[in-house]
Amino acid sequence: MKIAKNTVVTVNYKLSDAQNNLIEEGAQPMVYLHGGYENTLPKIEEHLDGKEVGFTSQLQVEPDDAFGDYDAELVKVEDRKRLPEPLEVGMQFEGMADGAPDEEPMIFTVTEIADDKVVLDGNHPLAGMALRFELSVVDVRAATEEEIAHGHVHGAHGHHHGEDEGGDDSEPGDHFRSQPLH
Repeated sequence: MKIAKNTVVTVNYKLSDAQNNLIEEGAQPMVYLHGGYENTLPKIEEHLDGKEVGFTSQLQVEPDDAFGDYDAELVKVEDRKRLPEPLEVGMQFEGMADGAPDEEPMIFTVTEIADDKVVLDGNHPLAGMALRFELSVVDVRAATEEEIAHGHVHGAHGHHHGEDEGGDDSEPGDHFRSQPLH
């Protein structure tokens, strides 16, 4: 089966920067609903469209087509007392960008802690980077009507619906793979 709109694609991947420094080697394959559902980067979808199981390739995605350019205005310094303790580098908080009360909240990552100040960065960790993907298509199947209606994959490595929607029983990385990446 060829990759086309409303197919579920399973891809083994390795992610590096443009200098081939390894960023992530997927312990689990990426599984996404193909066809503009924002389950993966549009350039990856475009590159894989029409391909079949066994297709392998390397793709470089520039910042404009990945996580955007690094925006220094998304870095802010806050008083440490405004944040909960214990506080560690790498922790993330939801907040608003300065001067943007009508915008959607965004995620800020603690990048530095000094005596009474904390540096928070609202940029995606991969912002400003050209990304190199090594891709290998391992499965393609027709999406179910429910997956198409919900706009994401269900089952193994996809999104799980159930009574305990916020539960912790999904596999690592499932949440990442079922969310828009922009």
